[in-house]
Amino acid sequence: MKYIIKHEIRGRLRIHVIQKKMTCAEADTLLWYLDRQKNITDVKVYERTADAVICYSGDRTALIRLLRSFRYENVTVPETVVRNSGRTLNTAYKEKLIAKILLHYGGRLLMPSPLRAGVVVFRSLKYLAAGLCCIRKGKIEVPLLDAAAIGVSVIRKDFNTAGSVMFLLGVGELLEEWTHKKSVGDLARSMSLNIKKVWLKRDGQEILVKADQIRKGDVVTVHMGNVIPFDGEVYGGEGMVNQVSLTGEAMPVRRVQGQSVYAGTVVEEGELDVLVKAVSGSTRFEKIVAMIEDSEKLKSSMESRAEHLADRLVPYTLFGTAGVWFLTRNVTKALSVLMVDFSCALKLAMPLTVLSAIREAGGYGITVKGGKFLEAIAEADTVVFDKTGTLTKAKPTVKAVLPFGDYPEEECLRIAACLEEHFPHSMAKAVVDAAKKRQLAHEEMHSKVEYIVAHGISSYIDGKKVVIGSRHFVFEDESCAVRPEYQERFETLPEEYSHLYLAVEQELIAVICIEDPLRKEAADMIRALRAEGIKKTVMMTGDSEKTAASVARQVGVDEYYAEVLPEEKAGFVEREKALGHKVIMIGDGINDSPALSAADAGIAISDGAEIAREIADITIAAEDLGELVTLKRLTNGMMKRIRKNYHQIIGINAGLILLGGVGMIRPTSSALLHNTSTLLISLRSMRNLLTDGNK
Repeated sequence: MKYIIKHEIRGRLRIHVIQKKMTCAEADTLLWYLDRQKNITDVKVYERTADAVICYSGDRTALIRLLRSFRYENVTVPETVVRNSGRTLNTAYKEKLIAKILLHYGGRLLMPSPLRAGVVVFRSLKYLAAGLCCIRKGKIEVPLLDAAAIGVSVIRKDFNTAGSVMFLLGVGELLEEWTHKKSVGDLARSMSLNIKKVWLKRDGQEILVKADQIRKGDVVTVHMGNVIPFDGEVYGGEGMVNQVSLTGEAMPVRRVQGQSVYAGTVVEEGELDVLVKAVSGSTRFEKIVAMIEDSEKLKSSMESRAEHLADRLVPYTLFGTAGVWFLTRNVTKALSVLMVDFSCALKLAMPLTVLSAIREAGGYGITVKGGKFLEAIAEADTVVFDKTGTLTKAKPTVKAVLPFGDYPEEECLRIAACLEEHFPHSMAKAVVDAAKKRQLAHEEMHSKVEYIVAHGISSYIDGKKVVIGSRHFVFEDESCAVRPEYQERFETLPEEYSHLYLAVEQELIAVICIEDPLRKEAADMIRALRAEGIKKTVMMTGDSEKTAASVARQVGVDEYYAEVLPEEKAGFVEREKALGHKVIMIGDGINDSPALSAADAGIAISDGAEIAREIADITIAAEDLGELVTLKRLTNGMMKRIRKNYHQIIGINAGLILLGGVGMIRPTSSALLHNTSTLLISLRSMRNLLTDGNK
């Protein structure tokens, strides 16, 4: 690639690519390529000027070599990156806006008056038809206001005013459409599916491969609790699939051979072999866009109230217009009032504030499925935490494998990893990682794996029943026993660790000791949440009383409950809600799913069980619980901005009505000021809440 360096400071380079014109696809290709390089920390590409701003760390010479070696044709970019980047959308709307401005003012300068009048009358028919449609339906809405203003101007033969009003309305509609589509597109991209590895079924074996290696016609196996990675058809197996991410309906549906399944849905029960029909992910993106645009369920109550208020204010604008004409007998003054309506700003600014808050949350590694849940976070006074993988680190480690029978230590770990790798939970990952570190290969030597929520896993190896899980599951539910010669050792297991029990044919063969250290930021996070308005913090865990008490004391929660089952967590949440509290539930496991569903806002940890992430309303990155505080501050800022927007919209438009009523501004000026204020408030609503100081 040929380029020149336009500006340079330490760690930052601005280059200009030497080519006639940079297309949107080329800009996306360059951005995607540079963004994937390890030494580049941030990059922006501007297709209009063919410039790129690159922030980097490390060796400058290596970056220069990288840029010189770049060729568009040598880079294969995923189809969805180009299709859903947003560049084409922005370019298309810029071109539409420029064309509209040139046609309007060019027509005024070059078109003869009679012809211009005919064009205005013809264009007015669309607005008049929309107004008549409102009357026919018995509704008094914004199109009726627009039709009245344009119709009166045409009747008075004031074609310049009618043309200007239609021009301003057209610009306003164009900008509203662009801002809404841009916000929805940004949000949908942040929510798009991102699955790195899947189980490919080949020759009767399941092989863990990268998702980008899957091709149309391949068969992938999706185990219980996992997300379906591609659109396809059930090739084998049977399962209950939760489709809440696409349909908004939380009740799972049964899927059997021959039926369609969709990317982003979750196998809640059973196991499915899926014949892949599409690998691009575009269908998933399109469904998310449709869900965001169409789902009334996900709107916040403040958005809904703004819409209802906007519709209710239309009759008052009409009455105000009639009142001004009756008192002054001045059509111009009446038209100035008619040019102003509250609904445009109310219906646009409020949703844009919410969409922008969701988009900004995505920048912090927080995925939010609707404004309703942000409002719930802002109003929440009670937070319920799971312990393992939430208040404790997301990556616990195996500290010891203690054999209790004839199986050697490494064989015990191999068997445990073979079973646990199918069910992504922090404890399961610890076992799988420990086996990898010891380079213990574990082929699929077991039969079908059965997962018992909040208890453990059961399967058969060489015809022998194997179980792994909690003490309650192994010794009480499965009636396993410890050999007498190992009883003393069993009773002196190290108490500082969590324990996984592995048994074969109802006899304990190993105890896996797992260190599950507390997150260093947990106590500070609890204190910060209290400062942001949370009044009650609760921890619930399936661990023993002793372990729970120790963790609760260290993090400083108000209450804790030990040895609880999934339904007990959900029951506690329901009771708190019945007492009038707004409840947030935070967890990462399959056993947390009932409580996540029951809460006003369920928050899942990003590297926990996929079903927990899918059922949850919000997902946060696993690296730092401080993101919970960021989320709370963001929602508080969102509510503050919504209230501020509301007061400004009412104040500005009321002022314009007053100025128009006394004749201080003409109808065209009234329409211009109204549309300008709506646009400015809407654009401000799209700004970041935290980095812009909650303005």
